Amino acid sequence: MPDAIRAEGLVKTFGAVRALDGVDLDVPEGTVLGLLGPNGAGKTTAVRVLTTLLTPDSGRAVVAGLDVLRHPDRVRRSIGLSGQFAAVDEYLTGRENLRMVGELYQLSGRDAKARAAVLLERFGLAAAADRPARTYSGGMRRRLDLAAALVVSPPVMFMDEPTTGLDPRNRQALWEVIEDLVAQGTTLLLTTQYLEEADRLADDIVVMDQGRVIARGTSDQLKARTGGERAEVVVRDRGHLPVAREVLRRLGAGEAAVQEHTRKVTVPVTGGARLLAEIIRELDGRGVEIDDIGLRRPTLDDVFLSLTGHRAEGAEDGGGPDADRRGTAGDGGRDRAAADGGAGKEAVR
Repeated sequence: MPDAIRAEGLVKTFGAVRALDGVDLDVPEGTVLGLLGPNGAGKTTAVRVLTTLLTPDSGRAVVAGLDVLRHPDRVRRSIGLSGQFAAVDEYLTGRENLRMVGELYQLSGRDAKARAAVLLERFGLAAAADRPARTYSGGMRRRLDLAAALVVSPPVMFMDEPTTGLDPRNRQALWEVIEDLVAQGTTLLLTTQYLEEADRLADDIVVMDQGRVIARGTSDQLKARTGGERAEVVVRDRGHLPVAREVLRRLGAGEAAVQEHTRKVTVPVTGGARLLAEIIRELDGRGVEIDDIGLRRPTLDDVFLSLTGHRAEGAEDGGGPDADRRGTAGDGGRDRAAADGGAGKEAVR
């Protein structure tokens, strides 16, 4: 299967900050690559290079069979981009926003109107189609932004934190739209901090940190790298967390992780149910009351922790926005306006 996206040795610096440090990526046609990493890992910079919004200092990238440096205009006509923030004109209606994008792509007025109607229906915006976008909720704007990226049904899509800020119902709806796109043959590169999102949508997952790729594999392959089960204990009194951590660290097979706001302590284990009984006896003997205890398989959050040394931002509530803030001129710096605020975004569309 040929690659729809391929990057080799991408390097991008902003002053003293090395946002990309020799990044290699490949995404076969019709598949989804999930790009994970902590804030500052370089994910958004990689997307901006691949979508022609940034020029790499060195390296090579090919998207839809086109070199991004030699043929940037042709690349832009072959891709769709939905950035971290909805780039819609607040003073136009939803319908007018989509028709405008269609006309920028040189669709006829009739075709742009017809395509807008199809997309408004598909994204559940038909009832609000003739209202100004400034009256839309955050979730509605996000859906309108994604609809605009799909006006010309591009073969390759880039989605940078597509469900940031959406409530669970809208996030679920958007996942279904994404799955439908991929089922129709669209290739997708997805950056996300929602680990459940990557688990559900991605065929392969790449983990980045400090501008480098540090791991790659399917969700199951990455989870297997962490090994074993996890014991989780929820204590009744937050003041008992230090004692619970000490007990689990001593009885477990690795470092114990503490989540104070949920009063939870987690540790890798090898003893299964027998070890749980030992943990209960030890905690009871130390006067620690527990609300819950159990075993579970490793999650992508455990993978993230083992590879980067910390959990993904917002992992406890399902994720969080990734601004990739490495510096004022890095990810989220001077190029944000071009990518998310108007002219640059529309040029990609």
